[in-house]
Amino acid sequence: MDLEITRALSIPESELKWRFSRSSGPGGQHVNTSDSRVELSWSVPGSRVLSDHQRERLLDRLESKLIAGVITVTASEQRSQLRNREIALQKLAQKVAAALVPDGPSRRATKPTKGSKRRRLAAKSRRSETKAQRKRPSAD
Repeated sequence: MDLEITRALSIPESELKWRFSRSSGPGGQHVNTSDSRVELSWSVPGSRVLSDHQRERLLDRLESKLIAGVITVTASEQRSQLRNREIALQKLAQKVAAALVPDGPSRRATKPTKGSKRRRLAAKSRRSETKAQRKRPSAD
């Protein structure tokens, strides 16, 4: 069962690494005996399904979340390991999909209008007059 990120991108199960450990939190005595905490890891540089452009984009955008090029997500919200596995898959898919979203249009630089310059300078001079009126008259 592959992890589908987008219609065009699906991570094969063979590239995903699972680790299980005991989870803290609710569960009573059950929590001491079952490995319900899930860690899901995926190596971005080692992936065969990514294009060079996608790989560069993921490495750049997920830089703070990667350790040696590997992204790891954990899930221990549920008592069931199966549910935690599903949550971990969703978390990984969301992070990768968000990082692959193309940039929006960049801001086009514009000049201030003549009217806005005039208003800014008028407000500036009014402020200056207000502050000048607060000063003590000089005794020259």
